[in-house]
Amino acid sequence: MLGMPARAAEPVDDAFSPSEVAHAADIVLERALDVRLRQSRTVDPVFAQDLAGRLAALIEHGGKRLRTAFAHCGWQAAGGSGDPTAVLHTGAALELLQACALVHDDVMDESSHRRGAPAMHVELARQHWAAGMHGSARSFGTSAAVLVGDLALAWADDVLTETALNTPHGARLHAEWRAMRTEMVAGQYRDLYAQAARSSGVDEALEIAVLKSAQYTVARPLALGATLAGADDDVLDGLRTAGRCAGLAFQLRDDLVGAFGVPARTGKPADDDLRSRKLTYLLAVALRLADAAGDGNAAAALAPEADSGSAHAVERMRAALRRTGARDLVEAKIEELAGLSLRHFERTGAPPAARREFEALVRRATGGDPHHAEEVA
Repeated sequence: MLGMPARAAEPVDDAFSPSEVAHAADIVLERALDVRLRQSRTVDPVFAQDLAGRLAALIEHGGKRLRTAFAHCGWQAAGGSGDPTAVLHTGAALELLQACALVHDDVMDESSHRRGAPAMHVELARQHWAAGMHGSARSFGTSAAVLVGDLALAWADDVLTETALNTPHGARLHAEWRAMRTEMVAGQYRDLYAQAARSSGVDEALEIAVLKSAQYTVARPLALGATLAGADDDVLDGLRTAGRCAGLAFQLRDDLVGAFGVPARTGKPADDDLRSRKLTYLLAVALRLADAAGDGNAAAALAPEADSGSAHAVERMRAALRRTGARDLVEAKIEELAGLSLRHFERTGAPPAARREFEALVRRATGGDPHHAEEVA
């Protein structure tokens, strides 16, 4: 069990640091998981051990709790009024939703690792093989992992609904949540569609990044937290705008990690995006720059129809991303978006403590924190 934070008996308030918020949120999340694991065991012990237990382990033993931190920051920006424990429960729902997205995303991308361990579908396939079951281990792992993602979404909805029912702002909180869920699915589909269509447009890459990541990573968590403090529409609009900028910068950083990351430090493969030729802003910009410069070799390495399955092809893509200047351009774009997000946040009238917290979170999410410096080579 996690221990209570230093000022344990009191709910988190606006004097708590982001690390204390994350610690307090972990306690709330652990309690929510304990309740659901007990319920799962009464339903079926095999299901509880194989799926529910693995889901709880994934959530408890990894993650930066960024979405929880942004929800608290939004609550603080709107004055920090109302019940602060509702913010932590909303954060728990966000972490569960994140688990759903990760598990399903790994299945769709056929990623082998997550958070330094085998991805859920890989682990479940290994269970199938070790138990000597009949049928395809890969098919079993994929199907079971989809169910794990579904379970995470169901638990997330349960926690959010319970929170909404116990706050005077429940209807608005739930509306924000519904919008976020739909955006996530839309973004994931656009990602799949772009790969199938071999798209390469810069604008399309940005649209996907906003829908798939920026909204549910920063914009909606900020708005969810602010809603719990009774924020008006103008403040909510301003926070969403600031959040989209910061969230897009976060996704662009993740794209760089996906192309140049050091697996031992990031806990996930560094070539999945390149092997699958996922449409990212990084790739789209590189193609545009290669065409503008008449760099046929780079354009050929990055083209939608190019072979990207071999290690040699992946290295050719990395070299092209560097040579075209795309990597440097994306770094500059991240810095520009991070600065823009801070200016939008300040315009909401958020108090100084909230502005400081937001700036620290943006720096952490977008790679401005020195802890991120060693994640990419």
